[in-house]
Amino acid sequence: MIVTLTPNPSLDRTIEVPTLRVGEVNRANGGRVDAGGKGVNVSRALAANGHATVAVLPAGGVAAAQFGRLLADAGVDHEFIDLPGAVRTNITLVEDDGTTTKVNEAGRAAGAHEVTAMLDAAQARSVGAAWVVGCGSLPPGVGAELYAGLVERARQAGAQVAIDTSGTALSDAVTHRPDLIKPNHEELQELVGIELGTVGDVIAAARQIVRGGVGTVVVSLGEHGAVAVDAHGAAHAHARVTKPESTVGAGDCLLAGFLAATHAGAAMPDALAIGVRWGAAAVGLPGSRVPGPADLKRVLVTRSTDLPVDIRLTTHVALVAPETEG
Repeated sequence: MIVTLTPNPSLDRTIEVPTLRVGEVNRANGGRVDAGGKGVNVSRALAANGHATVAVLPAGGVAAAQFGRLLADAGVDHEFIDLPGAVRTNITLVEDDGTTTKVNEAGRAAGAHEVTAMLDAAQARSVGAAWVVGCGSLPPGVGAELYAGLVERARQAGAQVAIDTSGTALSDAVTHRPDLIKPNHEELQELVGIELGTVGDVIAAARQIVRGGVGTVVVSLGEHGAVAVDAHGAAHAHARVTKPESTVGAGDCLLAGFLAATHAGAAMPDALAIGVRWGAAAVGLPGSRVPGPADLKRVLVTRSTDLPVDIRLTTHVALVAPETEG
C-alpha cells in the first residue's frame, strides 16, 4: 500500500487549443477535468497500474462530491478531511505541439487545526503502508512544518516516507531525513543554493544530500531524463517522447512508478527506469491523464550507470519526466 497526502488538491481543468494566442479569443479543440494535486496524481497513476493506494486530502462541500466521483472513477481509495473550500481549480492550456501553460489558484487558507487534521488522517492510514508520500504546494497559512511532521508521523507508523515539494517546505523536510525526495532540476538548485549546470553537478548535489541522511534523491532533468542517487551509487535513465501531448502530472507519474517498483523489490537503477517510463508515457497523453499498462508498453527507456556527467542543462527544461507544481 502507498499512501499519498495532498494538502492543496485541485480540480484540474485542461483546455486544448491549436496555438495559444495571448490577448486574443482562442477556440478550444477539447478539454477534460481531472482530480488533481501532485499526491492525487501519484495515487491515480498507481491505481491505473493495479497498485494499492489511498489518497488523503482536504475536501468539503460541492467540490468534494465532484472530487470523490472522479477518484472513484479512477479506482482510487480516498479519505477526505472535511474542509469546505479546500479544493482549488487549476487551468491548463495545452497547445498542439505540447506546450503547456498553467494558471494555478493558491488554495484555501489553513491553520494549525487543519495541519493537525491532515497529519492525523495520514498517520492513521499509514499503519501497514510501505510508503507515505507528501506531495505538492502548501495552501496559504500552512508552513513547512506539515511535511516535516509527516516524516515523523509516517515513521511512527512504520512506513517509509517520500517528499515531493519545493522551497522551504522541501528544505525543512530534508532536515528530518526522509527516505526519498524527488525534486526537479530547478528545485534541486534552490535546495542546495548553487547553479547546477551539468548532469554531473546534479549528481554531486544529490550525493551531498544523501550524505546528509536522505535515503534516495531522484531528480527529473527534462529532455535529459532523470537521475537517482542513493548510498550505493547513481543511475541515469532517459526516454524520448515522439509526440508530446502534455507535461501536466508526468513528474508525479515518474515518482509513482519509482515507488511501485521499489515496493516490488526492484533495485534503484531498475526502479528509475520504470519511473522514467511512467513519466514519459504520461507526456504522450492529453491533459493530466495518467498512463496504464498499454501506454507503458509503448515507451522505450535507456538506463545506464555510465553517467552522462558532461551534458549541460538549461535552467528552464522541456520535461520528459516532468512535474508541474501542484
